[in-house]
Amino acid sequence: MAQDIHLKKESAHGPSSGTAMTEGSPMKLILNFSLPLLFGNLFQQFYNLVDTMIVGRFLGIKALAGVGATGCINFLIIGFCMGVCSGFSIPVSHCYGAKDETGLKRHLANAYYLSAGFAVFVTLIVSVSCRQLLILLHTPSDILAYSYSYIFVIFLGIPATFLYNILSGMIRAIGDSRTPLVLLVISSFLNIGLDCMFIVVFRMGVSGAALATVLSQLIAGLLCILVIKKRFPILHIGRENRSPDRHAMQRLCRMGVPMGLQYSITAIGSVILQSSVNTLGATVVASITASNRVGMFICCPFDALGATMATYGGQNVGAKKLSRLDAGLKASSILGISYSIIALVIIYFLRFTMVGMFIDDAAGNGDMIESAGQFLLISASFYIPLAFVNIIRFLIQGVGFPYLAILAGVLEMVARGIAGIFLVPYFGFAGACFASPLAWIFADAFLVPAYIYVRRKLNDRLNGKSLHNN
Repeated sequence: MAQDIHLKKESAHGPSSGTAMTEGSPMKLILNFSLPLLFGNLFQQFYNLVDTMIVGRFLGIKALAGVGATGCINFLIIGFCMGVCSGFSIPVSHCYGAKDETGLKRHLANAYYLSAGFAVFVTLIVSVSCRQLLILLHTPSDILAYSYSYIFVIFLGIPATFLYNILSGMIRAIGDSRTPLVLLVISSFLNIGLDCMFIVVFRMGVSGAALATVLSQLIAGLLCILVIKKRFPILHIGRENRSPDRHAMQRLCRMGVPMGLQYSITAIGSVILQSSVNTLGATVVASITASNRVGMFICCPFDALGATMATYGGQNVGAKKLSRLDAGLKASSILGISYSIIALVIIYFLRFTMVGMFIDDAAGNGDMIESAGQFLLISASFYIPLAFVNIIRFLIQGVGFPYLAILAGVLEMVARGIAGIFLVPYFGFAGACFASPLAWIFADAFLVPAYIYVRRKLNDRLNGKSLHNN
């Protein structure tokens, strides 16, 4: 498991138009970098919430359940795409931390080539097979048509997913998390407007919600291109850097493919779980869909901390400032634990109001709201383990040990598989409530000692070399 941490410094002054995370207070740097990511994630989840609210309110419970039943395969495929793009940005952050501008541009060009290839390949495979996947998941027959109409359009939009995520990932790799935020805000409001137009005005059904998501992400990707051309000369690729480079592609794949597989492996457990949950009927699927939408919104700070630690770790390893890794882990842990407690208190008092946004209580769905609130509260009680899953796993990935993160994903898969095979059939809805908490605990049991191992390996690899520890 060779790790590339010895980077040649080829630029006297270093790449420009970014923010170095190798100097200054880790707490301040992590906060400054993660807050734009947080707001970006919030806006991204906001338009996901709007999708769900409009579907549930205007198209009914079965349409809502149909969209919810696609969640696991959506995570399986789209999560892989996003993970690959995140992994491709890690060598770029290493080069930026090491002030290797030539290496940065070389990896950037080859990341674009690989992203285009992955986008075409994945789109062809999953578009053809998505109906069969839904059938294998035991999707209830009365919502199968809704599920297929939604996920087929989402899968056709995979190239747009790659476009936005690879470009925004490269911008974040050089320390700018604010620009992707602005683009996500624009995309979010655009998505809401398209939702209303496609579903309410044009009556396109659930496929309209999917089309709104794809088009808004495509426009965000195109805006990334314009912004990079105008504001980030370090991300401009000259003719001398455009040639395909086998070694650069190998390094990118060593980072990107394991990171994508980590998401997919985790999602396999969700697929097993979803298959069991689907047997409980459309009503249960709809209640879990509503609570998951709220949970994803509430958990945005954990995602932001994770993405921050990947960039923070990558830049500091590139700069050979290893002591800052521990300081960054401490700072992010304090933030994660504090937010977990606040989120639990908020959910305890407002859980029914939150899930009620997606379900019309006047239509006799009071029991569904009660179940969704219970699901949300149980999950929130285990947010501290979730915080560590994101912080430690992404830090390990950022410093160049993606395969250890995959093993953590395997444990999450096993835990959700156990829940799907044993807990849900025997305990029904209650078993589904504890599936994710079980997965987070399994992952943490591996990630904590894994980080200790990574720190030891990094010290051994750099033993005897001059480190600039601050």
